[in-house]
Amino acid sequence: MKKDENTQTFFSVLTGAFSKYLKKNYPMVVLTLVTFLITVALVFVKISTSSTVSSFNINDYEIGQISDVTIKAVKSLPSDYENPVEVLAGEKVIRKGFPITEEGYAKLKKMSESAVYVDYRAFANSVIYHILMCALFFVCCSKIYFKAKMIEFKELVTECCFYIIIFSSVIFGSKSIYFASPYAICAVIPSSVCVFLVAILFGQLNAVFFSLIISLSVLNASSYQIVPFLFVLSTSFASARLVRKINRRTDMVLVSVLQSLLNVVFLMIFKIIFSDSLYDGLGAIVGVALNGFFSGILCLGLLTPLELLLNSASLFRLMDLSDLNNPTMKKMLVTASGTYNHSLMVASLAEAACNEVGANPLLARVGAYYHDIGKLDNPEYFVENQTAGENIHTEINPSLSVSIIRSHVKRGVEKARALRLPKHIIDIISEHHGNQVIAYFYNEAKAIDPDANPEDYSYTGNPPTTRESAIVMLADTVEAACRSLEKPSVPRLEKFITTLIYGKIEHKQLENCNLTFRDITKIHDAFVQILAGYYHSRTKYPDQKDPDTNEVHQIPLPPQTQVQHQGNSDSAEKDKSVKEEKNSKKSLKDKAEKIIKEKK
Repeated sequence: MKKDENTQTFFSVLTGAFSKYLKKNYPMVVLTLVTFLITVALVFVKISTSSTVSSFNINDYEIGQISDVTIKAVKSLPSDYENPVEVLAGEKVIRKGFPITEEGYAKLKKMSESAVYVDYRAFANSVIYHILMCALFFVCCSKIYFKAKMIEFKELVTECCFYIIIFSSVIFGSKSIYFASPYAICAVIPSSVCVFLVAILFGQLNAVFFSLIISLSVLNASSYQIVPFLFVLSTSFASARLVRKINRRTDMVLVSVLQSLLNVVFLMIFKIIFSDSLYDGLGAIVGVALNGFFSGILCLGLLTPLELLLNSASLFRLMDLSDLNNPTMKKMLVTASGTYNHSLMVASLAEAACNEVGANPLLARVGAYYHDIGKLDNPEYFVENQTAGENIHTEINPSLSVSIIRSHVKRGVEKARALRLPKHIIDIISEHHGNQVIAYFYNEAKAIDPDANPEDYSYTGNPPTTRESAIVMLADTVEAACRSLEKPSVPRLEKFITTLIYGKIEHKQLENCNLTFRDITKIHDAFVQILAGYYHSRTKYPDQKDPDTNEVHQIPLPPQTQVQHQGNSDSAEKDKSVKEEKNSKKSLKDKAEKIIKEKK
């Protein structure tokens, strides 16, 4: 009884875990099932049009050969004009141990060419093979390798489409007499262009796994010929590596030439290994060379449409977004110049730190540029945009101040979506403050009401989930805080930055981003190095005067003009200051009422 209960418990736990997985990943499961069915359909087309009978190829037999197997006709085939022999159901076409007659060979050929005879054994073998391929696909897309978060659905759709294109190209290409050779078929396989696109759009790890999967699919599509498999595997890994360090679109021309040369080298190596003549397959060598070159050119043409369609954070897309002459950054420079300069400094800090820990420096830099775009609506409420001695928040209560301050994250996400920024950038914007307490206003509120709830004075986002997002958060905090540090010498910067970083750790803001303590040490050192150069000291120039003293040299004016100018200037400045004060108070009151209405 106990054994039965344990078995039932095991199966119930297993069923529950499986149903939970299906519920969470049903889009991926449905996509895999659709891809599997399309692949099986292509396999059926291949098997039904191939020259095989009972898993034996017609090319393995010839007239007069002693047969090693007995083959019976399952279905009757009437005679026709092209092949006048008739095949009867149940007839032994050839017999084991007997020579194959001319008539028997003609019947065997008729059976192999007929669509009625499908090699179901070979078909079943391919179905089982692709079931194992699906299992491998799920393993490659799991959190074992993609620890931060699951691979995005749009990436899976793109890769499945590329998989079907490559698989079908091998199946239909092998039907042509020009590509029947295992070396010639390599010229029509578009593996390099697909790997180029996957590596640029989705990253190196995706490209490596994709290369492995398409190589195994080519092995099945080519009837388990080893040469196409090895060629696709080696050239795909090379393709993923070639586009790793490119910085400009024009670099793809050089990549095309290198891929072409590598294709030729790999094919010649395989010809030498498998003892094939180098001179017999010159057409195949020229074909793979053209394949490699046009793969890079085709990738360059397809890249921009796919970047816009998939809205991915690819290298070239990030390079375009990093241009500071775009309208959003120009608007920030004019309306929120303090935020603009702050963002540039955060970008420099984040990029340097990412280079040290092996994260994506370009993604962090672009994310830092856009992380505060939500401040463009109310720039005067943020301290970096306020003139000396003027703080709007002294005129309003802390709860309203908090509502305005933390709303910049939500507005930033809305603006980013309106600009169709990649999801990785939107995540950085939404996570760069996490869910930490806004300490200044919480302390102000606590002075008024000791029972103030810290959750009411906290950001409403999530802690960073990627290393780039976490580094931007740390850079944002460090840059803002160090501006208030007096006498920012290197030792003081080191101690202060250490305090700020460990404050984030204590408030559990870095728990989901896969940063190690070794990474944090490298980030700390990178921040210190950048800020030490930024806050460097200068030697005073000779006769340098303090501009606030009366000793500063001024352009001399005639006495009468000077008195008149002074009187007019004092009067004008007084009128102007009174007018500006009235306008400021009126504007402040109107904006506060507007924000309260929006909040309601």
